[in-house]
Amino acid sequence: MGYYNYQQGLIYHRLKEQSGWNSHLRNCRSFITRSLYLAKPSIVTVLGSGWLLDLPLKEIAEQVRQVNLVDIVHPPDVKKQITVFPNVTLREEDITGGLIGEIWSIAGKRLFFNKLKSLDAIRIREYSPQYDPGMVISLNLLTQLETLPLKLLRKKSAIEEEYYVKLRKKIQESHLNFLGKHMSLLITDISEIVTLSSGEKHEIRSVLTEIPCGMHEEEWTWHFDLNDSDYYRKKSVFKVSAKLFDKGLGDNNTNR
Repeated sequence: MGYYNYQQGLIYHRLKEQSGWNSHLRNCRSFITRSLYLAKPSIVTVLGSGWLLDLPLKEIAEQVRQVNLVDIVHPPDVKKQITVFPNVTLREEDITGGLIGEIWSIAGKRLFFNKLKSLDAIRIREYSPQYDPGMVISLNLLTQLETLPLKLLRKKSAIEEEYYVKLRKKIQESHLNFLGKHMSLLITDISEIVTLSSGEKHEIRSVLTEIPCGMHEEEWTWHFDLNDSDYYRKKSVFKVSAKLFDKGLGDNNTNR
């Protein structure tokens, strides 16, 4: 599916875009630290822990009894970093609830002359950890769950764009439903603002469903891609939303 390469690509992009990413990473870490002070959990589970760039792991490990770091694969450097924290556990799991394996089994081995004609067979299941996750942190993950599965589907199928949009929305809704069952913290991009070399700007929504109001909220801009990253000298910034939810977030009023 390309998850190893995707993870390497993220760290290379971060090194290239240091000045643009630094404020976003600081904002993530600061919001998490303040939220832990408010919530005072004994167990914390981080979904999408990645390279730990946006996670104040030391501060969390010092405050709680158990920390679970969950991702589809953990970088070797992270495996070394966590050895100094006896209460930190790495868990390699499919946070999509099995969608990755299902899409691979349905579409992975298809060829050009045998393209998938429908997405109806794809079932969206909710992530279900076999342990007490305590407080759940979804860290720059909500809009990334769909990235590589949809990349594969676009290669292996002949389906109109509207069906991909529906699938993306279902994936995001499933993730939010899981968060709604726990005290949780969500940090996610909600839209991308693209500036072309002509100065023309376009805003593209990345979150396609409703996000409930939180008991504590912040927003900021992530300068994701400002260093002329492609042939057309396109620059991208993300609008980011950070929210702390009490258990039962689905009962709150919603906004985008």
